[in-house]
Amino acid sequence: MKLLFHIGQFGILMKRVFSKPDNHKVLFRNMLKEMDKLGLGSISIIMIITFFMGAVVAIQTALNLESPFVPDKIVGFTTRDSIILEFSSTVTAVILAGIIGSNISSEIGNMRISEQLDAMEIMGVNSAGSIILPKILALFIMMPFLVIIAMVVGISGGFFATLSVDSVSVQNYIEGLQWDFMPYKVFYSLIKSNVFAIIITSVSSYHGFFVKGGALEVGKASTRGVIYSIILILMANLFITYLMLT
Repeated sequence: MKLLFHIGQFGILMKRVFSKPDNHKVLFRNMLKEMDKLGLGSISIIMIITFFMGAVVAIQTALNLESPFVPDKIVGFTTRDSIILEFSSTVTAVILAGIIGSNISSEIGNMRISEQLDAMEIMGVNSAGSIILPKILALFIMMPFLVIIAMVVGISGGFFATLSVDSVSVQNYIEGLQWDFMPYKVFYSLIKSNVFAIIITSVSSYHGFFVKGGALEVGKASTRGVIYSIILILMANLFITYLMLT
């Protein structure tokens, strides 16, 4: 029954979020601010993590597939598909759920306990739409760009890693990147990224919006937002993979 209550409450909140905004100019201005904060502010950490992930995948593949029956270009192929299919989208989303999700829950939770949201409601402002909608739209727009950056940086990390592995040449790695490439895989990853963006922002906002109590409850709500976001991301990943790749 508690699960059904939260599902219903979440649905009601999202109906308020996506209702007609009070002021389109304010919505657009807030969305640009959130794009800078949520999207551009996450580029550096995404680049660092995906670079080393790509390097590790390339090195591990090269060291574990040293066989005369396995072509050397399989290293580039494996690195490319691992980065494009999973690491660039799913792992990036999990990272952002921890970074962005906790910030969103804390920000909205602090607005709730300081009665800023109540003040907005008294003035006739749709607090849910004004606060949450710009975050959802901002990450929805920025997430595909973050994923593309993660793809490029991750594959580049694998390229630089091959320079330190004697069994794989740079030429073989590049041939592996081009081998049996299907643009549909990139499209699949970008679709996942948009779904993950909605999950991260909406779930984190929900847990912050209905905080009751003080700073301790805000911290707990932030933790719950991250946990449930990650669980839903993994569930959505399984569903989309089954739907689009089978």
